[in-house]
Amino acid sequence: MSIFKKMLATVGIGAAQVDMLIDDSSIAAGDLLEGVVRIQGGRVDQQVDDVYAYVMTTYTKEQNDTKVEQEAAIAKFLLAGKFTVEAEQTYEFPFSFKLPETTPVTMGRTPVWIQTGLDIKEAFDPKDQDRVKVSPHPHAQIVMDAVEQMGFRLREVSCQYAPRHGRGLPFVQEFEFVPTSEFRGRLDELEIIFYPEEDGIELLLQIDRRARGLAGFIAEAMDTDESFVQCRFNKSELARGRHSIAGELSDLIRRYV
Repeated sequence: MSIFKKMLATVGIGAAQVDMLIDDSSIAAGDLLEGVVRIQGGRVDQQVDDVYAYVMTTYTKEQNDTKVEQEAAIAKFLLAGKFTVEAEQTYEFPFSFKLPETTPVTMGRTPVWIQTGLDIKEAFDPKDQDRVKVSPHPHAQIVMDAVEQMGFRLREVSCQYAPRHGRGLPFVQEFEFVPTSEFRGRLDELEIIFYPEEDGIELLLQIDRRARGLAGFIAEAMDTDESFVQCRFNKSELARGRHSIAGELSDLIRRYV
């Protein structure tokens, strides 16, 4: 019977189970995620090499003129090393790890989840998935507040395949804003990619101008009307608040429209 149970455990029947219990599933990018990982032993003893957690999301990629959804691991954390999960026994490991600053926010249709698993050689690896609600990094939030103050309305948030700008990831999260006041009629939209860091934030702005006359129409038709602009704010600049950031961003955009 013991051999039969081991055979079943290799395909997941009667095997160990893992469950992540998160203290608070609403968290800002860059903050600590804390909780407990609970492992319930199955019908037989099993050797576990690693207990790990992936921070996961999805992004859109075009393949053969079709948009497909891909999964991406933003980061991996080792929660526990090699040990034996004895049959019918329960184990709990407290965990604490920092959510990467570049974790996408869960706006629009962007999901973020923690995938916890046990690495068991020559056997079924049990996994658990837990959704988390991610708000913007504090540095990104200041800039978003500044953009809103400038009279822009957030229209869409999406994760798109862009390995060139992903900083080690295959995608970027784009925030698309439309002007409602000063830049209305001069600008179609403003797209921003945020790269928050501990000591500041870098922005990649895509400034899409409105077509003006025949020359503008040709530029749009040839997809050359978009300008990519990089800028950075350090912590001391961000500490001045959204009013100061709004002024600097407005001056920057005016140079391109």
